[in-house]
Amino acid sequence: MMYVTIWIISFLTIAAVIIRPFQIAEAFWAVSGALLLVISRLILPADGLAGIIKGTDVYLFLAGMMLLAETAREEKLFEWLAVHATKAAKGSANKLFFLIYLVGIIVTAFLSNDATAVVLTPAVAAAAKVAKVKSSMPYLLICAFIANAASFILPISNPANLVIYGQHMPSLLHWLAQYIWPSAFAIVVTYLVLRFTQRKALQEKIETNISIPVLSQGGKTALYGIAATAIILLLSSAINIQLGLPTAITGIITSAVVVIRAKKNPWIVIRGVSWSVIPLVAGLFVIVEALNKTCLIQTITNILNQSVANTIPGTTWGSSFIIAFTCNVMNNLPVGLIAGNVLQSGHLPEIIKSAILIGLDLGPNLSIAGSLATILWLIALRRDGENISFWNFLKLGSLVMTLALLFAIGSLYLTNY
Repeated sequence: MMYVTIWIISFLTIAAVIIRPFQIAEAFWAVSGALLLVISRLILPADGLAGIIKGTDVYLFLAGMMLLAETAREEKLFEWLAVHATKAAKGSANKLFFLIYLVGIIVTAFLSNDATAVVLTPAVAAAAKVAKVKSSMPYLLICAFIANAASFILPISNPANLVIYGQHMPSLLHWLAQYIWPSAFAIVVTYLVLRFTQRKALQEKIETNISIPVLSQGGKTALYGIAATAIILLLSSAINIQLGLPTAITGIITSAVVVIRAKKNPWIVIRGVSWSVIPLVAGLFVIVEALNKTCLIQTITNILNQSVANTIPGTTWGSSFIIAFTCNVMNNLPVGLIAGNVLQSGHLPEIIKSAILIGLDLGPNLSIAGSLATILWLIALRRDGENISFWNFLKLGSLVMTLALLFAIGSLYLTNY
């Protein structure tokens, strides 16, 4: 009976995080579900605290990245990049589409997929207005899809990557050897499908008489800070240091330098950060810790080990697609936490771990509910007066995600065998 109650509370909490009843923030439902588990004595306070502590590296990573991204946004760095892309397009909508896609790859790879969703989306909306396009949706769709498609180029590209590997993050060279081809295929296939499906909207001519704004000193400092952060994180990954603390330190230092040099009120940057993401993640860590008590992790581990014993190729393909579709039912953050516990408790082949991570990162391109990044993208979209229905996104996502995942897992299989 206790196990059943844990399951009911956990899945109702996850559903509330995705659906957001009464438009109440996701963090409220995650924290409420976690507290209910503790108050009901379904999980001991010590176990709940242990679950929260497990997420320390993820909280630090998110805090650092959000500070860095908000500082860059405040200094209009991303708008400056978007206007440059519009100017470089020279009147071609197709070229503008490609250049924005390229910027999206870079932002996702070095600042994480959440930064692409939160920061690049309004910048692209602004660039579309400058370009005087009839519809900005083809360009805004880039921000949603590339945020997931490019999120396993590097360990730092998606917080879910940290969740999957935990304290056993591969070195940078090992990561690149394992994921470079799947990433390349995911990015190229996603681009081709998006480009094909949006071809009619990209036949128009766009504005060419565009003035380039001057990048502020703070914007330049933010750009240097992002570059320094990328280098530090790549070095940390290369020598197998957890990424949370270096990210937090570089984010804080960059923000402090920009604020001091620009003589700004630091509260402007601090209040712009979506701090509610951290209690949201902490609450989900407690939920997963409670699910651990129901033997869920051990059951999934046993099933996965049995499947590997029968067929590694079948498990590679099956596990990737199962987790990809599950992300769109439960959201990839709780799915990633559960999958991370399974992978860290078992002794599975490297290709299975990689297939699960790719499914976790790429699967959310199927629907709006798939990942936190896509939900944040939709919120940013609505702020700019744009919207897309769940059904329209699903129709496009089913094509984009399925083809990209097929090619990504296919390349993973070929490079390993």
